[in-house]
Amino acid sequence: MDLFEIKGPVQLEGSVNISGSKNAALPIMASTVLAPGKSIIRGAPNLADISVLAKLLRSLGAKVKSNAGSKLRIDASVIDNPVGHYDTVRKMRASICILGPLLARCGQAKVSMPGGCAIGDRPVDIHLRGLRGLGAQIHLENGYIVAEAPHGLAGTDIFLGGPFGSTVLGTANVLMAATLAKGTTVIESAACEPEIADLANCLNKMGAKIRGIGSPRLIIDGVDSLSPVEHTVIPDRVEAGTFMAAAAITAGRVELKNCRLNDMMAVVDKFSGIGAQIEPTDNGCVVSRDGPLKPADITTQPYPGFPTDLQAQLMVLLALADGNSVITEKIFPDRFMHVAELNRMAANLRKEGPSVIIAGVKKLIAAPVMASDLRASAALVLAALAAEGTTIINRVYHIDRGYERIEQKLNALGAKITRKTI
Repeated sequence: MDLFEIKGPVQLEGSVNISGSKNAALPIMASTVLAPGKSIIRGAPNLADISVLAKLLRSLGAKVKSNAGSKLRIDASVIDNPVGHYDTVRKMRASICILGPLLARCGQAKVSMPGGCAIGDRPVDIHLRGLRGLGAQIHLENGYIVAEAPHGLAGTDIFLGGPFGSTVLGTANVLMAATLAKGTTVIESAACEPEIADLANCLNKMGAKIRGIGSPRLIIDGVDSLSPVEHTVIPDRVEAGTFMAAAAITAGRVELKNCRLNDMMAVVDKFSGIGAQIEPTDNGCVVSRDGPLKPADITTQPYPGFPTDLQAQLMVLLALADGNSVITEKIFPDRFMHVAELNRMAANLRKEGPSVIIAGVKKLIAAPVMASDLRASAALVLAALAAEGTTIINRVYHIDRGYERIEQKLNALGAKITRKTI
């Protein structure tokens, strides 16, 4: 098991290239199941989660090859084993997005209930409700979702809203299944995230007929078949936001290349409000900070609101702000496992229900800490960059799931991170 040893404080300077979006690449990889033949997905980051889904696709019968330059070649000519086994699916929640494509192509699917980060309850009932609306017969059996559509899927009107807003993976699942359904499907309260728009654009390249992309109402006219595709995934806005936070917390100056600010307006607004300067460039931005960090009240929301996947990183910044702040988590109300670890580093954080009250401190102090999930891991790395002394972060396999070579990228900017195997 690996750990990070991080010496701080440092001031980051230089430029960094933002990788392709993990959250866009995963459902796009799953979508190739719908198109018999050889597809090419460019820009997929070299991450543990990408490897897990590649392994899952191979178990279904597809052939997956990765090449230099973040290019995946997926040959889905044969899909003859429509089963998502527990041993693979338990490693990553996004594995559930094979359910819709398998059901649409094979007329049946058996997929284990998914695993992933321990960030609170994330049921798949909305996924199943949407697929049932398309005509699937679904039941649970020994921890597996068993779905059948012996007579094919049929278009209908489906409402996908839930208690915490739209479901991103649920939208992806129903959207992919609907492309091959007979008739027209209307998905109301669809997730509007850029990653869903990227998936929809990719599906249209395959021959799907999807309208309303980027809006909460998607209209899908079913087609008889889809064709293989060549597609480049969008940049990772969460990685970009994490490097914005790294520049801000170290009072540095970092140029982000391959960054789409149009996908990050809420992030730019909040970061600017707490004291970061963000200057747009032709293909990204330059992030810097000269003055003190300012307090703020933040509420996570579905896109285009502030993303839950940057909540932990923003919390570290506010832990050093001059005043009191409040962060309220409206997507995953229990996503606060990083709070106790940041308090070990001399932060002053107090959880109150779905909110955390943050009293800004003058400095953070190094300590041994434990990574609990992907984004919490990133927050601890940010804290270590600004803390006095040497911080040990254990269980960094979490961060490898979502950040491509993060220690190498940060070290190129002036960080002092050593990866060690214990």
